[in-house]
Amino acid sequence: MTTAAPGAPRTGHVGPNVRTGHVGLNVTDLERSTPFYARVFGLQTQSEGEDDGRRWAFLGRDGRLVLTLWQQGTAPFPVASAGLHHLSFEADSMEQVRAAEEVLRELGADFHHEGVVPHGEGTASGGIFFTDPDGIRLEIYAPNGAENATAPTGTAPTCGFF
Repeated sequence: MTTAAPGAPRTGHVGPNVRTGHVGLNVTDLERSTPFYARVFGLQTQSEGEDDGRRWAFLGRDGRLVLTLWQQGTAPFPVASAGLHHLSFEADSMEQVRAAEEVLRELGADFHHEGVVPHGEGTASGGIFFTDPDGIRLEIYAPNGAENATAPTGTAPTCGFF
């Protein structure tokens, strides 16, 4: 093992296999958010609880934790504050994106763009852009299948929620 001289810049990093683990979101109402995420993303409640008035639910699939919901929010998602811009989920196909869109319409979700849109003009990847019950901006996309759709924002990235 080598060490850098005192004051020298560090060059190390976590490694090439780092990937996103689970995502934790603050919500205002666990009874409203848990079924929303379970239905839209096909997640199951792995565990839930309350400790000293703090409520939480762990949601996952196939024994893997995907999402934690913490009932700590007191107001809708503040899009003008620094922090999370949007949360994106990749589907295997455009058919899965469209199936999720149907579920979201049944749930009365608010969409940012109408239907499936590409990530940019002429790109094959694209999806749907919507908010959860607390206004958290979400995206479900597929790597291809949107090449014939029109980008709603011209040259700006669609996932910018412009």
